[in-house]
Amino acid sequence: MASWLAKHAQGKVFVDEVFDAVAAVGKATAQHGKAQVVNATIGALCDEDEKLVFLPTVERVFRGLPGEEIAAYGSVRGLPEYLSAAIEQTFQNSRPDAYIEAVATAGGTGAIHNLLWNYSNIGDAVLTHDWHWQPYSVLCSDIMRRLETFSFFDEKRQFNINSFAQKVSELLTKQDNLVVILNTPNHNPTGYSLTDSDWDQVITVINQQAVGQKSITLLVDIAYIDYAPNAEACRRFMTKFAYLSPNVFVALAFSMSKGFTLYGQRMGALIGVSKDKAALAEFVNASVITCRTRWSNLSRAAMRTMAEIYKDPALLQQVGNERSAYAGLMAARAKVFVEEAKTANLEFLPYSAGFFVTVPCASPVTSSDILRQSNIFVVPMAKGLRIAVCAVPVRKMYGLAEKVAQAVQGACPTR
Repeated sequence: MASWLAKHAQGKVFVDEVFDAVAAVGKATAQHGKAQVVNATIGALCDEDEKLVFLPTVERVFRGLPGEEIAAYGSVRGLPEYLSAAIEQTFQNSRPDAYIEAVATAGGTGAIHNLLWNYSNIGDAVLTHDWHWQPYSVLCSDIMRRLETFSFFDEKRQFNINSFAQKVSELLTKQDNLVVILNTPNHNPTGYSLTDSDWDQVITVINQQAVGQKSITLLVDIAYIDYAPNAEACRRFMTKFAYLSPNVFVALAFSMSKGFTLYGQRMGALIGVSKDKAALAEFVNASVITCRTRWSNLSRAAMRTMAEIYKDPALLQQVGNERSAYAGLMAARAKVFVEEAKTANLEFLPYSAGFFVTVPCASPVTSSDILRQSNIFVVPMAKGLRIAVCAVPVRKMYGLAEKVAQAVQGACPTR
């Protein structure tokens, strides 16, 4: 059949395992009732009644905005007060000794897209860990890049610096510019956070490799940072960005979706860090043009909400307290799963904190199908199962690890 599409757009088929799983959850719930269904699919924070969380203080500020702040356009770069708040929320007490600028984006996804478009060339490889948020691949392929990976963990389940170094070196023999995406802290989908020692090794590698005509752009996806156990400790790695090679540029993808529970408002920011002021000016100019041509401008209401919260220390403290309570709830859910997984001899990837726990397995789809027979819904990935502890109430966490262990064994009975 002839296609009307341009050559680069032909053959596209959208497959989203998460939303497919969510649709299956809806059917099961309608048939059996919510009490009989375990929904460990959706990557959004839910309370113990399995309702989407909207932090009360954020909701109150959002709903209290005057009409003109809701209906009016936002600026292309983003409201200055919002950008200032996003930078402050990102770094807190760990601001590096460098120049920092920000541009508003359509969520964290928009930040990643913006960076990939402006800092990689058509046909380039982009590097990330083998366990990763699946849309990274689509974000690359849709703009004619390709995603390549290094092994995230070594045989001791520690960050695999050797694989990282080898892959960076390999790709820089083929191209002069390399974008590296690291999702930390509270990595999606494993919940792992790079340690200070991991970061020291990463920075050593990229400083050694980014020399001469070779450059590296490091994008840190910090979507889940606000649910780390220690807000100060989890940001300490950012101070290390003051000690990078002149051939290294750093950007961070900030998202309001997770930390401020404004998922549908699609508000984020791309934050650039450099010792070179000219590099930051170039970053802003290129990023703003991309914003203008992709989405024009963004939700003024979301930007104003964050700006208003940051204007009032009492409001900011309230939001922090509310978020901390839910972070504690997630930790309690994860603790049940982790402890029972150990008892059931169920292997899982290193988990620090965050929305997900991941179980590696040889037959993810088959294992997921077996779980569905018991009305347990998880997300099958390329090499394992993603369990959304952000969405499953504590009472439903009990016994879940044992059921997952049985499904994994059932999918590969000879293992």
